[in-house]
Amino acid sequence: MPTLAIIGAGPGMGLAIARTFGRRGFDVALIARTKEKLAALAGRLGQEGVTAEAFPADVLDRDSLTAALDEARDRFGGIDVLEYSPAPHAPVPGLTPAVPSEVTVGTLQPMIEYQFYGAVTAARAVLPAMRAAGAGTMLFTTGGGSVDPVPMFGNVNAAGAALRNWVLNLNKELDGSGVHAAHVVINVWIGEHGPEGAATATPEQIAPLYWELHERRDRAEAIFDA
Repeated sequence: MPTLAIIGAGPGMGLAIARTFGRRGFDVALIARTKEKLAALAGRLGQEGVTAEAFPADVLDRDSLTAALDEARDRFGGIDVLEYSPAPHAPVPGLTPAVPSEVTVGTLQPMIEYQFYGAVTAARAVLPAMRAAGAGTMLFTTGGGSVDPVPMFGNVNAAGAALRNWVLNLNKELDGSGVHAAHVVINVWIGEHGPEGAATATPEQIAPLYWELHERRDRAEAIFDA
């Protein structure tokens, strides 16, 4: 069975992506900080006929993230698709948005650690085996501000843009290797209770885009917009 590893797995996008791949024959490795949350997600997927297991890790702790991916690889026999989309649903110390004129090294560095360095760490954990096999997909998610920045998220958008640049360049490097890297831009508010007038979409509406990028393999970027 092929395996999908979701970093930042939660009850919204993570669950929807897991279902999208799981219904197509994938086992799923769920990676996030909270063991109890992951166990609940694995249980829900199991009830739906999808084999899923929890591998707790914190993307800000690069050693723990690498260890979780290694454990998932050993458990399932490999990782065929990596999806990276951590998004805190509760305040995380140091991850506070700032407008561009108020961005400092202190407010930017944690965002880079969270969005960019975590993604690089994850890729380095799975890429050697993918290259050896001549097959694999790595999908990295950011918000629309990585392409069209929004002032209130000056530091968030800068980190997302750095990740975007690296992913597009990585895909160029991997051309012809059988390994595909792509960037997913979600340019809508996910779920309910968004800002007044903001475009919204459900996780179930967005998740098929990930499968399309995995299947087609001829696009380095896809934008989900209203």
